[in-house]
Amino acid sequence: MAAPDMPLDRMLEHLEILANEALSLWDMPQGAVARLINVSENATYLVEAPGGYRSILRVHRENYHTRRAIECELAWLDALGSGGGVETPGYSIGKDGRAIQQAGVEGLSAPRFLVLFHFVEGAAPDESGDMSAGYETLGAIAARCHDHAIGWAQPQPFERLTWDVEAVFGPAPTWGNWRDAPEVTGAVRAVLEQVEAMIRTRLDAYGKAPGRFNLIHADMRLANLLVDETGTRLIDFDDCGHGWLMYDFAASISFIEDDPRIPAFKAAWLKGYRNLRPLEAEDEAEIDTFIMLRRMALLAWIGSHIEAPEPRHLAPGFAARTARLGQAYLDGHGKIFRERG
Repeated sequence: MAAPDMPLDRMLEHLEILANEALSLWDMPQGAVARLINVSENATYLVEAPGGYRSILRVHRENYHTRRAIECELAWLDALGSGGGVETPGYSIGKDGRAIQQAGVEGLSAPRFLVLFHFVEGAAPDESGDMSAGYETLGAIAARCHDHAIGWAQPQPFERLTWDVEAVFGPAPTWGNWRDAPEVTGAVRAVLEQVEAMIRTRLDAYGKAPGRFNLIHADMRLANLLVDETGTRLIDFDDCGHGWLMYDFAASISFIEDDPRIPAFKAAWLKGYRNLRPLEAEDEAEIDTFIMLRRMALLAWIGSHIEAPEPRHLAPGFAARTARLGQAYLDGHGKIFRERG
């Protein structure tokens, strides 16, 4: 997230100043303070004030989304919340009547976009035990999102990221080139080159019909569900964009693709999904392809974000485990595809 010539800790110092100075752009209680709670593509702050006020401030990464792209994200949030059967977080309008604010601070090369979201009560499902119920819920929410996206008249021009083969493997990949990630040795690269070729071949044959490729959340993990006694809410639409519908399952198991419980999580997700929306055999057959596409995107993400704490923690051994997953994918699906071809 830091610029190449600025260490992350120094950038975060500037962003903390920006976040706190920018609070004046909204009607805010006296004494409100922004405190960093997460840094990834964006910097996210918990805003608190005396009397119990809380909200969530998202300071966007430079050159990641345009203002129009953020407007389109908020438009889908509004549409899902009002008629899509999915509870989503609200957001605050600034003093100038706009949901998206822009602010800069000395030390940063350019102003940043900011959105102030309502604080959502609840906690993410417990990931330390049996998570099957959580994945069944995820599947049902994904089905509602997909049904809504397919039937929704998107505001034009509609601008969001695209999560397809070119976004991961093309000449200008969104999260960087997986070959540049840590520990991509000759042996690892040799396997993953074959995996990339297989993914390209299979997804070219699978195609992008609207019932297969449409607007998706693209980061629908258990960590992005907040549950309390009033219901379940889906948060963090920052990566929403156009992609294959079944990519949403692949995103739901991000970083744990080699967990032995994945078959159970997949079965639970599919159960929740099918309870609300039919799924063709051809769609289910490519889920493993989307898992590998996502895994290689994450490998690239680790390499291009290595200055941040989470990627640094994840990096050791990630490439080798990705290659093992890739070899299993080749062994299990390459033969099937050749027979079909």
